[in-house]
Amino acid sequence: MDVITTTADLAAACNRMSRHAFVTVDTEFLRETTYYPLLCVAQMATADEALVIDVRADQLNLAPFFELMANERVLKVFHAARQDIEIIWHQAKLIPHPVFDTQVAAMVLGYGDSISYDALVQRVTGDVLDKSHRFTDWSRRPLTAAQIAYAISDVTHLRDVYVALSADLAKRGRSEWVGEEMEVLTSPDTYRADPETAWERLKTRVRKPKELAVLIEVAAWREREAQSRDVPRNRVLKDDAVGDIAIHAPTTAERLTTLRSLPRGFERSRWGEDILEAVKRGLARDPASLPRLEKPRQGLNGNATVELLKVLLRMA
Repeated sequence: MDVITTTADLAAACNRMSRHAFVTVDTEFLRETTYYPLLCVAQMATADEALVIDVRADQLNLAPFFELMANERVLKVFHAARQDIEIIWHQAKLIPHPVFDTQVAAMVLGYGDSISYDALVQRVTGDVLDKSHRFTDWSRRPLTAAQIAYAISDVTHLRDVYVALSADLAKRGRSEWVGEEMEVLTSPDTYRADPETAWERLKTRVRKPKELAVLIEVAAWREREAQSRDVPRNRVLKDDAVGDIAIHAPTTAERLTTLRSLPRGFERSRWGEDILEAVKRGLARDPASLPRLEKPRQGLNGNATVELLKVLLRMA
């Protein structure tokens, strides 16, 4: 099992891998205390080689890895690719291309929506993966032999899964279906965390234009604050607090104290002042400039259509 710790070794490995039609890729990262994911380990495999890249090694520059990710002649295979691609985008401002996501392929083939990697491996290969290092601290050094074996196993099994799924897709004439979804995964817009659209990720239900305007402004403020401090969004303001502020639109420190979702003393902090300013900006917005509030639909809505498609795929 090879562990890459120098740029020279990484460049040589990536050069070898660039001669293959595809390479399987996975990453290990931490995100509990930061806004941006902290990349700790990357692992790759081809038909005849598998390796682990110690991203935290002092003598390592990831440029050869990023060059391979951008190599149009080599297909990059991931499972549930979005977080891995997000990490690469944040590190190098590039999107791996071309890409194949086995989770998407599995859904197209009727394995179910968002099937986990270990479940897919077991169904396709019959192997049971070791899950003991799923939540290990990948930032600690040195990496243990067990961690390295776990990381290698991820990409070697992914190799077998890809070969099986791609053959099944071709047999059923569904390869293009996966290709259409890959266009979304490989669009930079998917990974740009625009503060102005941060409200779209929230589950808060607002019914009035005024509430929507405040929600947009408060969510945007929280996103900018989290980005600038590199802390999780909920470390700045929890989702339920953002929703409460949008609905109640407090404009004074005294009104902030009535919101139970805010910590005691929040109204006296700089963040409290920032929130009040965000609320005022929201209240001052022209309703005509706001996105349209969608009314709940009766009967077969978009989600139901998606569920129907999933059922049809399972039957096919």
